Amino acid sequence: MHKTVGGQTYYYLREMARVGGKPKMVSQRYLGKASDIEAAMDGAMAVPERTRHLAFGDLAAVWSILERLGVAAIVDDVVGARRSDAAASVGTYMALAAANRVVKPCSKLGFAEWWATTAGDRWVRVPAAAMDHRRFWDAMHAIDGDALVEIERRLVERMVTEFGLDLSGLVLDMTNFATYIDSANDRADIAQRGHAKQKRTDLRLVGLGLVVSVDGGVPICSHPYAGNKPDVTQFAQIVTELVARWGALAASGDELTLVYDAGQDSEANQAHIEATSLHFIGSLPPSDHPELLAVSARRYRPVDAERYPGLTAFDTRGVALGAQRRLIVTHSATLHAKQVQGFDQTLASARRRLSELAERLARGKTRKDRAGVEAEIAQILKPRWLSRVIGYTLDGDTPASFALTWRVDPKNIKVLADELFGKRILFTDHDDWAVVDVVAGYRSQSAVENDFRQMKDPHVVSFSPMFHWTDHNIRVHAFYCVLALTVARLMRRQAANAGLPMSVPELLDTLAGLQETVLLYPSTGGRPRARRMLTEIDPTQQRLYDLFGLGAYAPATP
Repeated sequence: MHKTVGGQTYYYLREMARVGGKPKMVSQRYLGKASDIEAAMDGAMAVPERTRHLAFGDLAAVWSILERLGVAAIVDDVVGARRSDAAASVGTYMALAAANRVVKPCSKLGFAEWWATTAGDRWVRVPAAAMDHRRFWDAMHAIDGDALVEIERRLVERMVTEFGLDLSGLVLDMTNFATYIDSANDRADIAQRGHAKQKRTDLRLVGLGLVVSVDGGVPICSHPYAGNKPDVTQFAQIVTELVARWGALAASGDELTLVYDAGQDSEANQAHIEATSLHFIGSLPPSDHPELLAVSARRYRPVDAERYPGLTAFDTRGVALGAQRRLIVTHSATLHAKQVQGFDQTLASARRRLSELAERLARGKTRKDRAGVEAEIAQILKPRWLSRVIGYTLDGDTPASFALTWRVDPKNIKVLADELFGKRILFTDHDDWAVVDVVAGYRSQSAVENDFRQMKDPHVVSFSPMFHWTDHNIRVHAFYCVLALTVARLMRRQAANAGLPMSVPELLDTLAGLQETVLLYPSTGGRPRARRMLTEIDPTQQRLYDLFGLGAYAPATP
């Protein structure tokens, strides 16, 4: 087979075999150009005895962003110089950790093995011994909590100026990550059991709050916190840090609007943000405002048939979170249909369980007293809205005499659907914005939701696996994971702006297809000779190659 690189055609001898029932390349030998093959046949040129393939494109593109951000230099400037005998600076280790999180997340123990499969050692001049996991830990221990905050502040300032990031739209949200830290570990106060958003109630959690730009979903402020603390308790601290960084920009006349959901609602939090120069768009729990839900459908008007088909709304004012505010109630036909479908499934499950319980009681197959049976019924009817549409009667005084009857009220289902399904209540201080602009602002929450979803992908830009078990190292881990997410989002934004819209996994996969081939020739004394070249580049890879300046990291053309 042959590959074309830089207009030159290079030939390989490839051996294929069936492995596990599928064709697979089992060996490949570089032959060179046609002239090289001819010379070799004449005995005038040596042929490489083996080849190696190294990861290049994805790592080089990630490193180009890290260098544009000046990560190593900023970290080192904040932390200070290391001992003269240190193999690499703290900043270099943080950049390496972030790069690994983007490309192929692994433990620090496995880092050296992964690094050996890449071409990174050509542009990161660090001795092999420096890749030992203990050296990473030494670097992590050199960064305290105040330094982490200062480093992130400087990096974000650099990012805004270097990449022209628009900060007018900001989104705040919080999540948590399950860890495998032992219950008896008393060195990780940040890892606590709480409301597990990944449904792993058996594991200790680490919370993370993020503020991201609507422009590209790029993180501009992060806040790790103990997993047993409700999200609402962290809101004020994040807003305070946000204002410390960008309050001057907001006060200068540029509008900075922070978007957040009902999980952050409290009168104290709202008072806190209104004391700043930030504008806001938030949401309210619909069930807290029955008077708004009862408004006739005749008052709803289409928001924008082109941008949001099936979305209607009405604009009003009312009391929310302790003050008169502009309120916008929306109804989405799409959301309505999804909630109907979801509720039908929940209702079917409750029906089945109630029938099973009624049959069991009729056979006298229970030892529970009345309170125990009623507790079981309450558990069945616990999911949202079920108690509004299902009524029941429990007759009898003893386990042998219990009889359960129940019924679903179709009228109440219709009332529930008309009243609640598909509706959201938004509030904002943007009294002059059109309804469609407020809706668009609120829906920008998808930017941070997508970021959290990306961080929970175990294969690319992942928070997990996390192999740290002390409070300090967990916080540093959170820092370089957010940095990795920042790099990935900047890469995706840069590609999209160049007319190459791709998801982060798709972008990295395309770049990963661009590998480096190392040709190893027989030794004539001393080390074996080696030549390096890139694999064949398709048109999309070529555009990404140029976009991220990979020529600066590529080997010399053979």
